[in-house]
Amino acid sequence: RIAMWSGPRNISTALMRTWENRPDIWVCDEPFYAHYLQQTHRPHPGAAQVIAAYETDWRKVADHLLADILDGRSIFYQKQMAHHMLPHVDVSWMAQVVNCFLIRDPSQMIRSLADRLSEVEVHDTGLPQQFRLFEAVRAQTRTIPVVLDASDVLQNPSGMLHSLCGSVGVDFRDGMLSGPRPTDGLWGDFWYENVRQSTTL
Repeated sequence: RIAMWSGPRNISTALMRTWENRPDIWVCDEPFYAHYLQQTHRPHPGAAQVIAAYETDWRKVADHLLADILDGRSIFYQKQMAHHMLPHVDVSWMAQVVNCFLIRDPSQMIRSLADRLSEVEVHDTGLPQQFRLFEAVRAQTRTIPVVLDASDVLQNPSGMLHSLCGSVGVDFRDGMLSGPRPTDGLWGDFWYENVRQSTTL
């Protein structure tokens, strides 16, 4: 189980698709999003539809993330948004997954986020939450978690994916670098138009 923690507008969807291109991997897209929207009432596009369609109980979501991997696949890749982990959510389940962190230059990320939200506050960026989760994982594991910079991934997709796979103990496959995927969350209609127009990372 691999949990990739990022903030919004960090190429996290493109990275998720590289993993889903493999037949041995099951992916999930922002599993705590419905709970986050229900609790915060943030004015995200499509919020009501997301709350109606997805699980809003964070405990059930955490249980799902640790349950048997579906369809007999061997790897469960979880695209996670750090800001979805609200302060009341117990993060002890994270000790049972491999946690990695995807970062991006904050100025670039905030400009992109401002195109989607009428108001951007610091907690919308996921940066404070990402740091808190990073420190929690470091304390749990007594190691420094894997950190990817989005700009490095974009400049050298093959090399960075090779390195990431090696760091988490998974073999790299060339097929990870291309191919559209059908399993985006409902929010994809509002947030993913750029990545949907691309067939390679």
